[in-house]
Amino acid sequence: MDLRRYRAGDLPALSRLFGETVRRVNIRDYTPAQAEAWAAGEADLLTRDDWFRRLYTLVAEIDGQIAGYGNVDATGYLDHLFVRWDCQGRGVATALCDALEEHCRDLGLAAVTVHASKTALPFFLHRDYRVEREQQVPVRGQVLANYAMHKELRR
Repeated sequence: MDLRRYRAGDLPALSRLFGETVRRVNIRDYTPAQAEAWAAGEADLLTRDDWFRRLYTLVAEIDGQIAGYGNVDATGYLDHLFVRWDCQGRGVATALCDALEEHCRDLGLAAVTVHASKTALPFFLHRDYRVEREQQVPVRGQVLANYAMHKELRR
């Protein structure tokens, strides 16, 4: 697996990966209507090249194919962490999260925060993130539960 910085040409693949992951993976923890409302954000991502560039966005590749991506802002907020549905369980999220947390350490940040989906909650708990609160987030006429979490970074 290789990790690299985001490039503008990645945008269509990342948008598709986002939508497919929500529809095929997150559907286990959300209703079909909730998952579809969330996955509809796929179209919005196609217009967010500047957002991907502004954040520290990493792309994971396996055998030259995009397997996942993640990003974090300068405050340590981990915004996206998505792994292609057919690459789940291969260490992609772990590699991305390790690199994003290391970037936060390099910035001198003391903690990382994330709003984790129900699906991602076990992953982040295993990585020593702590739940601050459960949240109910409105998304295109649906309400989705997620968890505000944080992790203290050790040097």
